[in-house]
Order: sequence, then C-alpha cells, then structure tokens
Amino acid sequence: MRLSLVSALLCAAALSVLLPAAAHAERYRPGEVVVRYDDGRSEVVKTRRGESVPAAAARLRAKPGVLSATANYVAKVSGWIPPDPGRTKTVAGWQSLQWNFMPETGVNAPDAWENLMRAGRPGGRGVTVAVVDTGIAYSNRGRFLRSPDFAPHRFVRGYDFVNNDPYPNDDNGHGTHVAGTIAEGTGNKVGLTGLAYGAKLMPIKVLDRYGEGDSAAIAKGIRFAADKGAKIINLSFEFPPEITRSQIPNILDAIAHARAKNVLVVGASGNAAAAAVAYPARSRDVLSVGATTQRGCQADYSNEGRDLDLVAPGGGEDSNLPGEPNCQPTASAGLDIYQMTFRKERQFRRFGIPKGFIGTSMAAPHVTGAAALVIASGILGPDPTPEAIERRLEQTARDLGPPGPDEHYGAGLLDAAAATNPAIPVT
Repeated sequence: MRLSLVSALLCAAALSVLLPAAAHAERYRPGEVVVRYDDGRSEVVKTRRGESVPAAAARLRAKPGVLSATANYVAKVSGWIPPDPGRTKTVAGWQSLQWNFMPETGVNAPDAWENLMRAGRPGGRGVTVAVVDTGIAYSNRGRFLRSPDFAPHRFVRGYDFVNNDPYPNDDNGHGTHVAGTIAEGTGNKVGLTGLAYGAKLMPIKVLDRYGEGDSAAIAKGIRFAADKGAKIINLSFEFPPEITRSQIPNILDAIAHARAKNVLVVGASGNAAAAAVAYPARSRDVLSVGATTQRGCQADYSNEGRDLDLVAPGGGEDSNLPGEPNCQPTASAGLDIYQMTFRKERQFRRFGIPKGFIGTSMAAPHVTGAAALVIASGILGPDPTPEAIERRLEQTARDLGPPGPDEHYGAGLLDAAAATNPAIPVT
C-alpha cells in the first residue's frame, strides 16, 4: 500500500533582539546598595572602598530613617535568545521567521531552552529521536551533502528502507525540514533554530523522493528505531482518509512494539480537513498532532476529531470557526514553517530557507522536540513512560477554543516552556 505525503508550511513573528541569558554575569550591581527611607525617598548608595555589598547593606540598614537597604539586583530577559541569523544575517534574526518558536501563538521555545539549561541538559541532551521520513541531509556522501545547520555528531546510525542500504540520505527535503524543527543547530550563528537542539537524530528513510512509501517499509522503519535506542519516533506522514486499521496491521503492530519498548510515537493528524484523524496518528498508541496558524487558529487543512491529542504550529490559512476571535478565514494566510532544507526539489547540494512548508507534517515535530526536552529535564524521572510524557504535554498545553479538550484542538496548543517548567507540578 502506498502513502501520499502531504507537506506543511511556516509562519513568522518578529521580536526585538534580546541578549542571551548567558550575557548577564552578576546577580546585582557591584558596589551599589538601594536604600529606602521612611519619608518615601530611595537612592543608590555606593559602597565604601573594600566594603562588600552585603556588609554595606547591613551598615546602612542600621541607620535611623532607613526602611530597607538591599543589593541593586539585576533582572534579565526571560528565556535564551540564540544568535542564529535567519535570512537577515543579524544576531537572533531567526525570530523574524520562526513565529512558531515564540510565545503567544508559538510554543515558547526560549523559556523552554532556559529550563533545560538550568536542568543541566541544554536542548534535550541525551535523548535520541528517530525521524521516520524521507531521510535527512545528515552526511556528505556522493551527490549528497550534510545540511550546514547540522553538526555531524548530531546523528546516530539509521537506515534506508526504500533502497535497503545503511545510507538514509534525503532526496526530497521533507525529512530534513522535519528534523530541523526537532533538532537543527541552535546558537551556532547558522540559519535557524531547532527546538531540541541537543538531542541526537536517527534518520530512518521510508519515503522516496516523491514523498511516498509503502506500509512494509514504514513498519520496518518504526521497529528499527524502537530497537536501536530511539526514545521518540516522529511520523510526519498520513494515509488517505479511507484507509482503516485493518488495512495496515503491520504498521500498528510496529507502533505497539515501540510502545512496549517505552518509546513515544508522535504522528501528524493529516491534512485533508477531515473530521477524523488519519492513520497512523489515529492509533491509540500514537500522540496525534493537529496544526494551528500564526493567529492561533486551527489550520483549515488540519484533520480533527475525538482522536486528536494536541495541536502545534503548522502555518497556513485559518479555519472558519464562528465565535473564535483567533480565526480570520477571510484574511490573508499567516506565515509558513521555516527550516533549512533544499532550495529546490532534488537539488541536494543547495540549501536554503524555502517557503511552501505548511501542514500537520510540520506541527508534529514541535511536539516531538518538546517531548525530548521533557525527557531530558528529568521532571518525570529518569526514564518516563510514553503515557507520562503525553500526560505532561497535554496538561501543560494552552487551552484553545471552548474550555477543555475538543475536536478542533485536542488538549490545546503545545507549550514547551510550561511542559519543562519544574515549578508546575506533575499530576
């Protein structure tokens, strides 16, 4: 059985350039004490020569008329803003394109990145993610080149189940784009950013250069990933709506095998604007992901229904959902989803940041990347189950539409920062 791959696009929201969190070196200003007086005044008082700030604060507090004397503490911007140029060649230029990683209608990557830095595993370090797709531009081999925004050490051994060889190079561009959202190089001053930039990627090629693959290859790819150490498997493809579970038992068995090995499987809900999630994401053993637009509305192509678990940015046009202020179906479409991949189809040596990628294929890797961050954070313990990861992502999602889970948005919009925030209790 052949599978039609439906691509996905992006959208961008510009932010002011902010300093990275690492740029602040002091918790408070050296040599300064803020003094408040009982007459309402306050001033900054310099310490004496050789006097520490705590000693000066204690001395000043003892004076008559002083209500308080404290160090002049320094605040900083929330979240880490990496210096990746996007298309602008300026520091943090990625923000002009990657609205999907920002707060509001994105997944709030900067605060999630800082949470992982505090946990000592930046970018999801130590987690392996399998991208079961068209392959990835992971190596320099023959006519293929590695994407310049991927370091060679970012990859573990994968396999090509289309050509039956150990070289899963991408000859379509879709898999490289998906892998970029999950773990593209971040803070390296190249291109754009990836959500779980410290994770390892396992390239598994099951779709050919036309974005099509059969159920036998897909099932083998899922089993390979589960058996070779992947903690998360990303499936950014769909079968046509008429395909039922009885027609792809080999794939469902492979997904159940992965689940039994404590591997989370994440799948795209499908791009047919259907009232039911497409397989394989419809399986109860898959965390299904629908798509939202730059305005925070359900994307008009995104499959929905009771089997939908979460939504994440996929770009494109808004659905016509009366009464929802985020939805403007008659307005122009929001931005696409951008990552570094081939400039033109089958030109494997020319990388850029192309337009034209929207869809649930682009939404699913946001959830995969966030799951890698949750695992690495240790919030759920050293080896959390797929059920625990799903529960954490759903319970920290931002509710959209009517209160509570619904057929358009599932549990809500992925919030990577909330999911990795240790201050939010695990329930």
